[in-house]
Amino acid sequence: MSPFVQTYLMPDATAVKFAIKTTLAMMLALYIALFFDLERPYWALMSAAFLQIRPMSGMVIEKGICQLGGTFIGAVAGIVIMALFAQARVPALLFLTIWIMLCTYVGSLWRNNYTYGCLMAAVTAMLIVVISSNSTPAGIFDIAVARLSELGLGAICAMLVSSLLWPSHVGTHLATQADTVINQAFEHAALRLEASDDIAAMQTALRGSLGPLTLLETDSQAARFEGPEGAGRVRATHVLTRRTLRFFANVQALHQLMHDHADRLDPQSLTLACQVAKGSREAEHVKGVPQARKELQALRHLVYESNESSALAPLDRRLRLGLRESIGHAMIMLDAREAIAFPTRHTLRSSPLAWHRDHLTAGINALRAGLVFALLAVFWIVTAWQSAMIAMMLGTLFSAFFASRDNPVMITMMFYKGMLAAIPSAFLFGHVLLSQAHGFPMLAMIFGAPLFLGLLGATNPAIMGYCLSFTIFNIMLTMPGNGMDFSFDSFANRAVAVVIGLTCVMMSFRLLPGLGTRLRRRRLIKAISQDIHGLRRRSIRDAETRFSGHMADRLLQLAQHDDMLPEEQRHLFILGLTGLDLGTATLRLRDRLDDAPHPLIREAHQNLLHTLANGFEESANGREPQGIHAAGQQLEEAIKRYGDVPADRRVLLEGLIERLELSLERLAHIMAERPQRPSKPPAKHFTQEVQDR
Repeated sequence: MSPFVQTYLMPDATAVKFAIKTTLAMMLALYIALFFDLERPYWALMSAAFLQIRPMSGMVIEKGICQLGGTFIGAVAGIVIMALFAQARVPALLFLTIWIMLCTYVGSLWRNNYTYGCLMAAVTAMLIVVISSNSTPAGIFDIAVARLSELGLGAICAMLVSSLLWPSHVGTHLATQADTVINQAFEHAALRLEASDDIAAMQTALRGSLGPLTLLETDSQAARFEGPEGAGRVRATHVLTRRTLRFFANVQALHQLMHDHADRLDPQSLTLACQVAKGSREAEHVKGVPQARKELQALRHLVYESNESSALAPLDRRLRLGLRESIGHAMIMLDAREAIAFPTRHTLRSSPLAWHRDHLTAGINALRAGLVFALLAVFWIVTAWQSAMIAMMLGTLFSAFFASRDNPVMITMMFYKGMLAAIPSAFLFGHVLLSQAHGFPMLAMIFGAPLFLGLLGATNPAIMGYCLSFTIFNIMLTMPGNGMDFSFDSFANRAVAVVIGLTCVMMSFRLLPGLGTRLRRRRLIKAISQDIHGLRRRSIRDAETRFSGHMADRLLQLAQHDDMLPEEQRHLFILGLTGLDLGTATLRLRDRLDDAPHPLIREAHQNLLHTLANGFEESANGREPQGIHAAGQQLEEAIKRYGDVPADRRVLLEGLIERLELSLERLAHIMAERPQRPSKPPAKHFTQEVQDR
């Protein structure tokens, strides 16, 4: 069934409530704006609409604060630019272009609603400079105050309606996402530990866990605005993110051992792994975290008892230890889920993630946004067309808004189609019918009808882009106010302006695309290699915090990027998981051997870490790693001769080095065989791209 038919003929209760809440917030903002005779009431509607896209109360408050903060900063920037260049339009536009590029650059480095704040700073400054180009100094200040008033009014109305009418909370949303993350992670682990050949099923389970995990990490910051329990939920989310990614790295390494090197393992080890896989499925399907925890405790006890034999080969010992570590990660994931749902009963300690910031990508996004605005500004100056300001506003807004998404061309096309559908709708409802209306109730009924219909479909991922665009452009093409112009000329000018603005945005993403797969891979290899080398130089605590945070952020981004590629090209996430596994092993080695009493042990230890870091870089570029076996033997000999390490610990060390060498050899084989030229990415739903952060 078509998603449009399903949405509009059989809407669910959530969609209807969302449409009612958002329409009510917009109408409330419009009524107050009209009552106080604000200059551009439609900005209050736009503000309320953008804030209600994610209607959880904490998210609306967080985004509203970011919007107001960004608007205030943009207003100050616009006033400063006009104070310096009030009589020189070209220099004013030049400095405005630089300001827009700066806002886009900074916004591209964030992962949350601060990005939206940077966007509003750029748009507000643009509106003040362009609208007040022929105004007096007092008029410039009045324009800035008007923009602050309109956007602030929309934010207040959105927060009020979100809190009072069918309130939904971030905490409930986070707990639901955490359940999905853990269930899909357990399913993925079960397939891995069975040494399954069903790549499609493993990828489905992996994406089913990583998608909610990305959303969970992004949305968790808004929990701070829902009371004192929010900070505990944020910490628990960080724990769940770190442990889930380590869990994936661990089970991938175990799968590689059992699938590619089963002949080197004891059959009982493979049987034990299958038992753990079966237990993971049982833990996934039981009701309640306490029961799932009991299942995992029984599994850990089973693995611990099976490890008592001293006749096992080093690789078998390492495999069984890896099973215990995986179960340990899974139990902490359950603890994190409980802390998210019940932060007063369960508390976890965790440091914030150290985000990975790609300055090259941010620079490209800034350059693109600056070029779009400069092109439209030249068009405005040359033509002296007043409606060109609408095109400039849309170009600034969407070139920055879509810049950090993985597939901006597709998103822009969805918005383009929604805009084309909004043109006849806005003409019929916003001009033909609205011109006959008298009083606000009639205005709300006529003008609110297309807005309600658009918002009704905005909850369906398959059509969200079309419906959200339909709603926004109905507002832009109607521009409701006390002194509306219902002439066809004004409507046609606005329609042409929005077409020009969106066309420029779409062409900018086609002519200046983001980083390609090959360049992204080279930069990823370089960044991970630098972090792995850095693990040898910093303190263990600082190194673990920085490395875990950087890798968690990279893996979440790579999961989104790989999801857009054909199956045969999904290698970047494997690259990231191997890097995380190697880095975690490096930290474990440091914890055991940094304080070794003999200098020869410490020297051999440092040599092994350096060799492993170089081996990752070689493997990531499709070359066989060199010297790992020799460096491992050197360390083992030094420990055996000068160290006081029990024999079972030496066996585990030997198994760890052997496993890492096999993992890097497999990575080299994968990277050497993967095709280098990316194919056209498949389509992706709008909600997977545009999460209002």
